[in-house]
Amino acid sequence: MNALGEQVRYGLVGTGMMGVEHITNLAITPGAVVTALADPVAESIGWATAALGDRAGGAAVFDSVEALAASGLCDAVIVASPNYTHRRVLEPLFDAGLHILCEKPLATTLDDCRWIVERAARSERVFWTAMEYRYMPPAAAFIEEIRSGAIGRLQMLSIREHRFPFLVKVADWNRFSRNTGGTMVEKCCHFFDLMRLITGSEAVRVYCSGAMDVNHLDERYGGETPDIIDNSYTIVDFANGVRALLDLSMFADGAENQEEITAVGDAARLDVLIPEGALVHSPRVGFRNAKQVTRRVVEVDQAALDAGSHHGSTFYQHQRFNAAVRGAGPVEVSAEDGMMAVAIGTAAEISAREHRVVEMAELGF
Repeated sequence: MNALGEQVRYGLVGTGMMGVEHITNLAITPGAVVTALADPVAESIGWATAALGDRAGGAAVFDSVEALAASGLCDAVIVASPNYTHRRVLEPLFDAGLHILCEKPLATTLDDCRWIVERAARSERVFWTAMEYRYMPPAAAFIEEIRSGAIGRLQMLSIREHRFPFLVKVADWNRFSRNTGGTMVEKCCHFFDLMRLITGSEAVRVYCSGAMDVNHLDERYGGETPDIIDNSYTIVDFANGVRALLDLSMFADGAENQEEITAVGDAARLDVLIPEGALVHSPRVGFRNAKQVTRRVVEVDQAALDAGSHHGSTFYQHQRFNAAVRGAGPVEVSAEDGMMAVAIGTAAEISAREHRVVEMAELGF
């Protein structure tokens, strides 16, 4: 336990949809108190104060991150501002010596990611990249099963996300790749992070076939048409010989399960289905022999489910981050982890645009 004791004072930079989800999860995190909010958009501040409810009076409101950083009111700060602002937002937070949880993607360019990694390495405070999908209880159980040897030696990994289109954000910033880094960075960094975590290896080459074929085609913003991929297949080869596939569709919101992840080893196959929560284990049995499939459901605490839109994961992530800030646990998702997920996403964006395989060495990895 460090000098913070049991209570951690949180500031929040960016109080839109994801910022509000952080507030609702901090409300059920023991020892967490929100003491400061920063957002230049009054409507967004209104959403945050509404989410705080009776606790809103204890949170100072600032119109800039610089003012929040200099206030002395925070021990830790959550960065949930638009992707393209992350480096600018992080500069005064690093200078103020604050613990930081930065939403994904770490940044929209690899130059900015490298700068953040270097600053985080120089800081004595916790820096944590928010990768909620690691902390969905069914996904966490899936990863633990693989690590325990339930499928033998992992050889193939596939992730399917069939979901709804991008939601409307303040000033429609998420409609353009220049602001988001592109769909393969903005949305899919979660899955590239899972690939790295599950394979225990680094990507060496990426091939992505993707385009904007259905969503946002009739939308115009200042005369511009959105340019974000809404469906793709991405193949990633890892250094240890494992190959991985991401199947993304953002016009498949009628699917029973939004995420389906399959790991195939030399001894068995393992599937996880979310939000169903099912883990399905299918060992090899030989030609025409009876199947030996087993199935179990991983339950998620209802309070965690009710506090956000990421199958409880934001709550569980906050317990780990809070522990790290108090000196009671390790940093589990580093700035470098955030950068590597962006790097694979960047390679996928290049691949989709240029219709070619991209070697990670081209990007300096």
